[in-house]
Amino acid sequence: MPIAVIDGITTRYDVIGSGPPLLMISPGGFDATIEKWRTQGVYVRLKLLDHLPQHHTCIVYDRRESGESGGRVEHITWAQYVAQARGLLDHLQIDRAHIMGACMGCSPAMAFGVAHPERTRSLVLYWPVGGAHYRIQGHARIAEHLAYVDREGLHGVVLLVASQGKTYNQDPRGGLWASVIRRDAAFATEYLRLNVQEYTDLVIATRDTLFDRDTSPGAEPEELMRLDVPALVVPGRDKSHATSAARYVEECLPRAEYWDISVDDQTEANVPPRIIEFLSGS
Repeated sequence: MPIAVIDGITTRYDVIGSGPPLLMISPGGFDATIEKWRTQGVYVRLKLLDHLPQHHTCIVYDRRESGESGGRVEHITWAQYVAQARGLLDHLQIDRAHIMGACMGCSPAMAFGVAHPERTRSLVLYWPVGGAHYRIQGHARIAEHLAYVDREGLHGVVLLVASQGKTYNQDPRGGLWASVIRRDAAFATEYLRLNVQEYTDLVIATRDTLFDRDTSPGAEPEELMRLDVPALVVPGRDKSHATSAARYVEECLPRAEYWDISVDDQTEANVPPRIIEFLSGS
């Protein structure tokens, strides 16, 4: 697949289908790869990439620190994820697109809309992450990584990632940069040179930015309330995708359409057509 370099970070991406552009921000938390649209959870049965490219030019990519994309050890905020998405559209010379986020991808999708409303035709927010369980779990996983750093040091982190090859989602001890450490020897070498206290501080800052509320993160409610673009919100219902998070997004976005459908009733037969219908009218 092609690679774009955005702000010094490589981004693996693909462009599928034809029609109006649809930037698809992958599900999968800190393992948000192109493949997750076909292999993770509910998306296995929805088969979105079998249907949406028949109507849209679908732009899919590995989010930074995921899959074959690169990363940088820094305080990660939603703005960094927005910069990657914007940079990819710039690389492809696309001025304006529909933006679809899934799972944790909903948060950078909302942040993109807030930062670049002039480039956002509409938002599709499928299973926004959020809820008290999601915040608590996010903090707990960061705590597990930092406890491992405290015991084994950054050298221990690199050895762990090299020996088992797991992502942060699979084993939080490896930290947010596990995927990049695994595939990029030069990055791993630079990682080992970091000051442990400074590293700990920026990981905590990242935690407090990305897991800062019991609603759906990504943008402040006042910002969402000023966002004048059509939005389709589809709720999940589990400990990472609380239905209350989707309802919160509906409450904040003035032009939101909330699809009040149970998780069990979300199928290949009805979800792709509903999304295509919404996009065609946006």
